[in-house]
Amino acid sequence: MEPILIVGGTAGIGLELARHYARAGREVILTGRDAGRAKEVAGQLAGDARGLGFDLSRPEEIAPALADVKSVGSLVLAAIERDQNDITEFDLEAAEHLVTLKLVGYPAVISALRTRLTADASVLLFGGQARVRPYPGSTTVSTINAGVLGLVRTLAVELAPVRVNSIHPGIVGDSPFWRDKPAQVLDNVRAGTLTGKLVTMADIVAASVFLLDNPAVNDVNLVADGGWR
Repeated sequence: MEPILIVGGTAGIGLELARHYARAGREVILTGRDAGRAKEVAGQLAGDARGLGFDLSRPEEIAPALADVKSVGSLVLAAIERDQNDITEFDLEAAEHLVTLKLVGYPAVISALRTRLTADASVLLFGGQARVRPYPGSTTVSTINAGVLGLVRTLAVELAPVRVNSIHPGIVGDSPFWRDKPAQVLDNVRAGTLTGKLVTMADIVAASVFLLDNPAVNDVNLVADGGWR
């Protein structure tokens, strides 16, 4: 089986997904902004793994960094950043950085690898529920996560028969960003879910594997938030 390439695979859910496929015997290529860190993390995984470095917010660096990747069976775009940016005091530099990272960087990776995706390959983009649940300061985050829907729709057509899907996690309670939040914050989120539970990184990995590996699933934007109301 051809390798899985995970952009944003050095931490958080991207790293958990890399661990899953490495344990299953799949060749894993993971990327991060720092090449040394990516290689270090890859060396800690079981099996055949390697690390590459590039910054999605500098799209001109992407194709050269991926030049020696021969073929890809699965491609995951999991790299994310968050900011607090509201329309009252709109930070142009921060907004341009975040928009470039996901709405330019993600398709730049796909464009660079398009001729090396196998015919039965799959692509998974990470969005988020801020697209439908804005909060104070989420102007840019909500916008780019909504933009992922448009990317999936056009890429599924342009890349066919390669499958393209996205996943939109809710609050992932044991993720590095959320696990140290005040208990009251997480309790309030938990109380708002129909399951009565917080989503876990293992839940998101399982949902991601379904989207990546099931050959019938295409052009799907999957919400994984426990039925958060």
